[in-house]
Amino acid sequence: MRITDVLAHPMEAERERPAWTAHESFHLDRLILVEVRTDEGIVGTGEIAIGPQASVCEMVDLIATVIKGQDPLGHAALWQRMLSVTNPRPGGIGGWDGLPPPLPRHLRQFYMAAMAGIDIAIWDIKGKAAGLPVFRLLGGTRTEVFTYGVGGFYVEGGPLLAVADEFAGYVENGFRAVKLKAGALSLDDEIARVRAVREAIGPDVLFMLDVNAPFDLEAAIAYSHAVEPFDIFWFEEPLHWYLQPADFVNLAKATNIPLAHGEREMHRLTTRDFIDSGAIRYIMYDSTRYGGFTEALRVSHYAEQKGVSNSPHSAPHIHAHLVSAFAESSFAAECVGDKRLHPIHERIYGGGARYRDGHVHLTEAPGFGLDIDWDAVRALRSQ
Repeated sequence: MRITDVLAHPMEAERERPAWTAHESFHLDRLILVEVRTDEGIVGTGEIAIGPQASVCEMVDLIATVIKGQDPLGHAALWQRMLSVTNPRPGGIGGWDGLPPPLPRHLRQFYMAAMAGIDIAIWDIKGKAAGLPVFRLLGGTRTEVFTYGVGGFYVEGGPLLAVADEFAGYVENGFRAVKLKAGALSLDDEIARVRAVREAIGPDVLFMLDVNAPFDLEAAIAYSHAVEPFDIFWFEEPLHWYLQPADFVNLAKATNIPLAHGEREMHRLTTRDFIDSGAIRYIMYDSTRYGGFTEALRVSHYAEQKGVSNSPHSAPHIHAHLVSAFAESSFAAECVGDKRLHPIHERIYGGGARYRDGHVHLTEAPGFGLDIDWDAVRALRSQ
C-alpha cells in the first residue's frame, strides 16, 4: 500500500455564544480535517485543532511531498521522515537527499501541527487495513472509557455564578467528574465560582480546575491554597507558558493539589522533562495539536513507566482509543460538557466514539470509526 494524496480541509463555524478562557477568546470553532489517500482505496482521516489555518495547511501540503509514495502502515518510519525536514542535515540545503530543505525555525510549530493531523490519519488507515478499531490494534479491550465534562467558560456580561446551574446540569447528564475553566478573574471572584460549582455538584463528583497558564509561581501558590478547601482533583496548566519543570516542582511542593500539564507541549521530549521532574501527576498530551497519535502513544508509554497518569486533552473520539489501550495507567478522555462548544465535530462526524452517562463509548468500527459528512465539510470550509 502506498500514499497517493494528502488533503487539508480547513473549517470554521460560529459558536452560539462567544466565550473566553483566562488565555483566549472563542468566537469561532476552527478545525482542519486531513485526508490521507492510498492506492488501495483506503482513506484515513485526522484532525488538527490549532492554527493559524493558512500556515498549517501550507505545512500539510509540504509534508505531502515528503510522504507520497510511502507505506502508510510504517507509522514510526513515516513520523521520523516527516520530522527530518525540520532539522539541518547533510545534503539538506540543496535538497540533495531528496527531501525539502531544512524548515525555517519560525515554522516548526505549524509543521508539528500539520504532522498531527497526518499521523492521526495514518493510524486510521492502519486500523482500517487491519479491520480493527485503533484501541484493539493497541491491545485495548475497554469499550467504555471514563470521561469528565469541561465547562464554565467566561461569558462577557454573564452572571458570575451561572456556572452553578451549568455544572449541576452536567452531573444530571451523568458526568461523575467535571472541569471548570478558571483563572481569569480576581481571587475573590474565582473563589465564588469554585464554591458555587462545588455546592452544585455535591461532594462526590471529581472537580478539576483548568486555569490556562495565567500565574507566576507566587500567584499560583496563593491560588492553590485558596481553592484547596473545595477538594480539587487537579490544578491544570497553572504557570505561565515560559515557566519550566523546575518551576512546577516548586509549585508541587507548595500545594496539596495534584498538577496536570502537557497540552501545549509539541513533542515527547519536553513532555518527558515534565514527567521526570516528578511535579506532574496527570499528563495531557494532545495528539490533535502537535505530533499526532504516534507521539501521544510514546508519551503514554513513558508516563506509564514513570507512574504518571495519562489523560489526553480534548478530542475524545480519538483519545479514548489511547485511554482504553493503557487501561490502569490512564485516567480519562476529556469531553466538553455542552456539545455546542464543538459545533464542527457535531456536524461532520457520525459513528465512532460517543459520550453519555460519564463515559466515552467506543465501537468496533475499524480505525477511529468516524463517518464523515462531506457535505458538511464543504459547507464549513473556511478558505
